[in-house]
Amino acid sequence: MATPETRQNPNILVTGSPGTGKSTLAATLAEKLGFEQIECSKEIREHRLYEEYDERMQTLVFDEDKLLDHIEDRMDSESGGVVVDFHGCDFFPQRWFDIVVVLRCNNTKLYDRMVARGYPPEKIRENVQCEIFNSIVEEAMESYDEEIVLEVPSETIEQMNENVDKVCNFIN
Repeated sequence: MATPETRQNPNILVTGSPGTGKSTLAATLAEKLGFEQIECSKEIREHRLYEEYDERMQTLVFDEDKLLDHIEDRMDSESGGVVVDFHGCDFFPQRWFDIVVVLRCNNTKLYDRMVARGYPPEKIRENVQCEIFNSIVEEAMESYDEEIVLEVPSETIEQMNENVDKVCNFIN
């Protein structure tokens, strides 16, 4: 089992409310650093790591244990170099990550992004409230050492590019 001290390359978690740009940032980081990207939502869909479909929220209800078991070997690798993106973070083992990036977005922009994706009103309301109440930031701060949690704005292309640089500088 790898730890931050034994990994050759750091593992990165990119988290935030839906619509904050997690997958975009994770893909950019993975490409720039030559790391593997694990897009958890995609893994859940493709490998049936869910319990049911929630009609009201129009989303899959994922099984935490199945997801963790599915990616464990990649995360515990001595080589490291994995960028994981997902909207939740408190269920991942702390030992898996060297840096946790929490993306933040203005509520109006976030609302507009979710409407453009065709999310149902209840899902939009819940996710905007999550952003308003800093739920994911608090979850990250409670689940990981605060010194590895990096909270950054994610509203523009310029900010995304700055975030790539911030993460790369943090790693170095």
